[in-house]
Amino acid sequence: MFSFCKPVSSKRRFLPFRKLNEEFSFTLYERADAINTHDWEAITHHKTIFLEKEYLQIVEGSEYTKLMYRYVIVYCDKKPCGIIYFQIADFKAGVFGELLNKEVETIKERRRNLFERYIDSNKHEVMLRLFTCGNNLVSGEYGFLFDKKLSAKRAHEVLLELINVVSKEEKLRGTISAILLKDYYKPLQPKAPFLENNYYEFSVEPNMIVNIPPQVNSLEEYIGLFSKKYRNRAKGILKGLHGIDVRYLDLEEVVSYEKDMYRLYENIFEKAKFKLIKLPRNYFSEVKKLFHKNFTVKAFFLNDTLVAFGTCFLKGDGCMEAHYVGFDYELNAQHNLYQNLLYSLIKEAIVHKRTRVNLGRTAAEIKTTVGAKPEDLTCYIKPQNTISKIIQKPFIAFLQPAAWIPRNPFKEEEAENLKEELRSQ
Repeated sequence: MFSFCKPVSSKRRFLPFRKLNEEFSFTLYERADAINTHDWEAITHHKTIFLEKEYLQIVEGSEYTKLMYRYVIVYCDKKPCGIIYFQIADFKAGVFGELLNKEVETIKERRRNLFERYIDSNKHEVMLRLFTCGNNLVSGEYGFLFDKKLSAKRAHEVLLELINVVSKEEKLRGTISAILLKDYYKPLQPKAPFLENNYYEFSVEPNMIVNIPPQVNSLEEYIGLFSKKYRNRAKGILKGLHGIDVRYLDLEEVVSYEKDMYRLYENIFEKAKFKLIKLPRNYFSEVKKLFHKNFTVKAFFLNDTLVAFGTCFLKGDGCMEAHYVGFDYELNAQHNLYQNLLYSLIKEAIVHKRTRVNLGRTAAEIKTTVGAKPEDLTCYIKPQNTISKIIQKPFIAFLQPAAWIPRNPFKEEEAENLKEELRSQ
């Protein structure tokens, strides 16, 4: 049987200002509430919701996967110059049975049979420890931030050095493990430090982005930019809301309907391609409490029963980020709940004068029918031993985008205008 990770008992790891090299030191934390707030916020400047201390505390309540967290503040001359966020997740062998089913032919016959037998007999045993720089609950660059005074090359060198230090202390070398740096909008530059440290670059499902022209003041005007075929389609979808009451939920209402919201969210989670981390049960109410003005919850009711909901963050940079949604699959076909949720999110952005909507990953083809365009995301992975190298190829193949057909709902003239706007950004 493979060896499993043992927790590190020494608290010396968490002493302040541990020396990294002649120029930098760092402090490591295992809980968000223990972080030095002043030094952490000296780097975040409250510009990144998903790196806010309070939000990270909410994430710590996730119960589906055994998770550990590590927070690092990097110092130069004892002045904060960067922060790094790690999530450490343990996965059971059963997760990988289906994952390897189609790809396992590439593994040598002897190893394949041993591996398949191990998976079959140890489905409930921890098999992989994934050490992630970033947040597995959301897509985007939420793994590290460094002071702009530090060059990208130097920052990446410090990042890689700290990943090496912290990961070794998590006993990654003694188990089937991998290090993942996730969701970069552009490949990290310069690449050399990552390639030299045996990281493999790969793409994952893209974020789907809707760009709203500044002259658009309503959802009707936005749909008016579509070709006749897609305008008629959109009107038909919106008719699915007949008999549905759509309204915003305040904090008290979110608390009241949270069980129903969570049930609808679980509908989506259970159909996910790869079930990585499940939200805490009080996630929506806690986030609403924390970001009440910038976090909206829109609910769809049929005969006073919650049948769908959509959440989003209103960001201060002209952007809106769709967050988690949930809906009743049995009613989806009759009321076009999912596509109405997409149009509802676009309407939300228009109402709040946002010109860019991140609809997130998954269901890329459907999202293109409402005007979304793909924005590539790049990840980096580093296997830690022989077995994790065997897992790597099918794991990456599994995470990479599936084939899909992009749709263009816009009239040819409007499509060209949008392309020009994107080029100028």
